[in-house]
Amino acid sequence: MCCHFGNLKMSAHDHLSLCLCDLIRLLWTLLLPCFYLSLVLTAILVLFIMGVRAWLQMKRKTRRAQDGRPAVAFFHPYCNAGGGGERVLWCALRALQNRYPDVSFVVYTGDQGVTAEEILDGARRRFNIRLPRAVKFVFLKHRLLVEAKLYPHFTLLGQSVGSIFLGWEALTEFVPDIYIDSMGYAFTLPVFRYLGGCHVGSYVHYPTISTDMLSVVRERNPRFNNADYISSNPVLSAIKVIYYCVFALLYGLAGSCSEVIMVNSTWTLGHILALWRAPNRTNVVYPPCDVQAFLDIPIGEEGEKKEGKKCHCVVSVGQFRPEKDHQLQIRAFRKLVDRKGVETVGREIVKLVLIGGCRNQEDEDRVLMLRGLCQELGIADRVEFKLNIPFEELKKDLTDATIGLHTMWNEHFGIGVVECMAAGTIILAHKSGGPKLDIVVPYDGGPTGFLADDEDTYADAMERILSMTPEARLEIRRRARLSVTRFSDQEFEGSFLAAMEPLMSTLRL
Repeated sequence: MCCHFGNLKMSAHDHLSLCLCDLIRLLWTLLLPCFYLSLVLTAILVLFIMGVRAWLQMKRKTRRAQDGRPAVAFFHPYCNAGGGGERVLWCALRALQNRYPDVSFVVYTGDQGVTAEEILDGARRRFNIRLPRAVKFVFLKHRLLVEAKLYPHFTLLGQSVGSIFLGWEALTEFVPDIYIDSMGYAFTLPVFRYLGGCHVGSYVHYPTISTDMLSVVRERNPRFNNADYISSNPVLSAIKVIYYCVFALLYGLAGSCSEVIMVNSTWTLGHILALWRAPNRTNVVYPPCDVQAFLDIPIGEEGEKKEGKKCHCVVSVGQFRPEKDHQLQIRAFRKLVDRKGVETVGREIVKLVLIGGCRNQEDEDRVLMLRGLCQELGIADRVEFKLNIPFEELKKDLTDATIGLHTMWNEHFGIGVVECMAAGTIILAHKSGGPKLDIVVPYDGGPTGFLADDEDTYADAMERILSMTPEARLEIRRRARLSVTRFSDQEFEGSFLAAMEPLMSTLRL
């Protein structure tokens, strides 16, 4: 009886062993072909990449044989826009052209329906910048791939993948020796470095993703990039946090391909160091601000002119993008107008002037929405919109203004903030990002402007500024003007050329 039970037990054990062996054999017969297939596919992929790289290098050699000069290319799909990023582009080109006369310079742009001459004329009118010699423009046909409207969901990922294809189009059209991403499309860097065999660098205005963005989603705060239906749903918020974390990892890997990294502020530096992890290759290069054009106006004349008039203008300068938060400006201004004591003797009229550039139809639609908001709040007669104005008109509007208004949360730097301060307006900026860390900081023992972060604090600050004595306002203006000289074109050119030296030294001139 006992022997029979032992035989049964032994049989069950042997049966289990045989099943495990059969399972292992089955897995091996499946995995081994898959392993070999993976090796073959990997080899084919490597050979394909090597072939593409050889083809692109042949194109570069052919171009060098024809031109006789190396080429540096800037990737800036919106180079005909009128924002601070475009001022960086044109000042960078001017500095490099003056320093390196034997190098050709190229701009990849997605602007259609304009000529090279019209783009350069726009830079002259908007920024008062003239290049010493011509640049070559490569007009890209598929800029739509990086438009946010094409990706109503997973916008960051969609635009980044789109930038890879747009970068590929740029690379096949023209193969440079050095490639500079000057608009924040980090996913193009590995394309140009590993497929094109180019030396690559980047100027980062704003990280595509940041720890602040992750915090907004984790804390379930509604923002322009965190819709209400997501912030109110814990499951969707958790999914978005995972999505952001994965995207941040990919963004860091792409950005780390850059051999030279320039960032525009202390705030951007902290985020790029955390994401790209390349401290030895990263430099802060403050963007160029045309402060001299405003500083040429004598502070005494300007102060008398402003304090002697009865109309006080609150001026905002910035592209009509959602992150600029023009709605906050309009709502805060409405609160200011509603308050008693704002319209007193010497201040019969307070007016809001919104100055900015429109890149596309989406921005123009946003302006229409803002005009509608002004109508709804009953202040349309006090708010004026000025779109894509020339530099001379911008200069006049700023020098005539009393308050310069800025409301973007975590603005990477704030060229408009600097220009307002140089023009002699009293700046009222958002209490975050570059304005807080780099620009609106004490100088010579006194304040250079004011900071706020919601409708009430903005309205309070504007009321306080308008209630100050002319002498007190003039003292703040003087300090602000003295403090912004560190953001001049000359300072930018020196820092930019020094940062670019490791890349430019790779050229065989």
